[in-house]
Amino acid sequence: MDNKTSHLEDLKIIRKVMEESSRFLTLSGLSGIFAGIFALTGAVIAYFAILKNGIIHNDEYSRSLSIKEINLLHVQLLTDGLIVLLLAIGASLFFSIRKAKKTGVKIWTPVSKRMLINLLIPLVAGGVFIIALFINNQTRMIVPSLLLFYGLALVNAGKFTFSEIFYLGLLEIFTGLLSAFFLNLGIYFWAFGFGILHIIYGLIMFGKYER
Repeated sequence: MDNKTSHLEDLKIIRKVMEESSRFLTLSGLSGIFAGIFALTGAVIAYFAILKNGIIHNDEYSRSLSIKEINLLHVQLLTDGLIVLLLAIGASLFFSIRKAKKTGVKIWTPVSKRMLINLLIPLVAGGVFIIALFINNQTRMIVPSLLLFYGLALVNAGKFTFSEIFYLGLLEIFTGLLSAFFLNLGIYFWAFGFGILHIIYGLIMFGKYER
């Protein structure tokens, strides 16, 4: 009986070592929760402060704006989005490093490097594409593109970390494709894709792996 228990313990240890060597396991659910909160806060600010309670979504009202006012609006929205992005990245790094220290594992490993490369390829391609949309004044396609390329990045990186990342990526892709058919509702899809989905993902991750 003791030998059997010992073998089971050995198998568990071997499995854990194999998982740690092939997957990046220091992602924290808290980073997803905070990223979602930042995204929702950014959406609220954009809706009420920048888009004036959503009036600027009205095409007739938008046509009454001067080119200078439209350019200012785009800069404000871009700034809002960049601040949300920086806060989300900061939260992700902070909670991942904290989890790595707590569990006694290294955060910068060959696996984390491969995951980062696979994450960055779609993100960089998406960033260049979005700049092209911005330059060509196709701003209504920016939110669908953000969601779509972000989802592709998560799916691409999902094989190097928790499977939940892969499924979150699929949901982001679906949300991005759906938002492309409802361009006037971009801010709502932003709030759902980057806000609500991240919070749900974070809660699932925290409850499953960190409690």
